[in-house]
Formats: sequence, C-alpha cells, structure tokens
Amino acid sequence: MKKLIVQLAGNVKFPLTLDASVWIFDDRKVEFDKAFQDHTAQETDEEEELEKASNRWNREVYQQKLNPPVNKSISKFERKKILDSTYVMNIKPFLETAEVNESATSALLETNHGEEEISLDTLENGYFLFAVDGKPVKEDGPLHFYFGDESNKNTPIKGITGIKIK
Repeated sequence: MKKLIVQLAGNVKFPLTLDASVWIFDDRKVEFDKAFQDHTAQETDEEEELEKASNRWNREVYQQKLNPPVNKSISKFERKKILDSTYVMNIKPFLETAEVNESATSALLETNHGEEEISLDTLENGYFLFAVDGKPVKEDGPLHFYFGDESNKNTPIKGITGIKIK
C-alpha cells in the first residue's frame, strides 16, 4: 500500500507531517463538487453544517447523561455519505499551524513526476483531493492539487508526496 503521509516543511516555524488517510474524519473536508461552487452557496452550506454540528453536540451532551453513555454521533446516512463521496481539503489551516514565515512566497509541490512550483496564495486557496468514493486516492496518489479557481480541474497536479514552502 502506498504511503499517505505528506511532509509540509521548508520556510515554516513548525514542519508538519500530514496524514491524508485520516482527513476522511476531519470536519474541514469538503465534497469535491461543493468546493468549487460560488462562495455564497458555500456560506449557506457552512451554516447548514454548523447547525448539524450543533445538533450533534446537543445530542452528545444529552447522551452523556444517559447511563451508560451512548455515542452515535454519526448517523447511518452520514456514514454512507462519507463512504460514497469524493473529498478535498484546503491546506490553509495546516499552513496556519505550521506558521509560514513572512519571507515565504511560493510552494514546491513534490510529486512522483518531479516538482511543481506555485505561489503561496495559490496553495492557500486550492484544494487537495485525498478521497475518491470514500477511499484514498490510488491513481497517482496520495494527493492531487486543484487550483481554487478551477483552472486545472481537468488537469490537476497529481502524485503529491511533499510540500516545501520557499
């Protein structure tokens, strides 16, 4: 099995090891088709997701009062949706955690086929495809990179194995 680990290093205070195999459980993931919708639609989706999360939280608090506590935070529908959907992840939260130095201007995406240099802004606004039909990317994985403006939707940068901030 291919490694799903990607190093985020270079001109950062705290290099990170990213494990794309656990992103499927991360609430920050976005369905592929929804990632490229206009921002007003995304805000509505975010509000709906916030309401769902709030309801799950309330249910969790209530269930913790039961004896014994019952933990059913993901419904069968949500579980099936997770296992059938294609997901992308924005890298911006990880860049914030790594604390990119102010002198950084670009990123080098290390791939199975060489290196691709992109601007830091392009990296922050783009998406990494990590799951197709609820499973890790197998063909040219572990990650594919899509620009936030969809300009490379049909020709993403594939086979990303490392991210080096320059």
